[in-house]
Amino acid sequence: MARDVQITFDCADPAGLAAFWAEALGYRVQDPPGGFESWDQALEAMGVPPGRRGDASALLDPDGSGPRLFFQRVPEGKRAKNRVHLDVRAAPGLEGEARMAALEAEAERLISHGATRLERHEPAPPLLTGHLVMADPEGNEFCLD
Repeated sequence: MARDVQITFDCADPAGLAAFWAEALGYRVQDPPGGFESWDQALEAMGVPPGRRGDASALLDPDGSGPRLFFQRVPEGKRAKNRVHLDVRAAPGLEGEARMAALEAEAERLISHGATRLERHEPAPPLLTGHLVMADPEGNEFCLD
């Protein structure tokens, strides 16, 4: 039986990290519950104190096919390399220098939104097509693939 998947990010700044990943993936911030014009209005009605209203954020794939991304504030910072990471498929169908040029262009775009470039792995056929290792604004590794 297939299950829905949500990807959860522990972070210091849920709204900021959600904004980065919305830009990276073309996702959008989840709308507030029905009957509310804003999240602040909904959270006030739910009794969430003002100082806690930035503790979470969620993104949705506008096409409805990708997983929901949930960002939750945690007190501790990132301590080690991710054991699971996202691969952002930024150059599907491309090979060689065209592929790497597309990945480099996407890396530059994401750097302008707070990402950090960590490593470049050159194509090494037949198995390795080349990719870039990046980090989001809070240091979570991901690949441009």
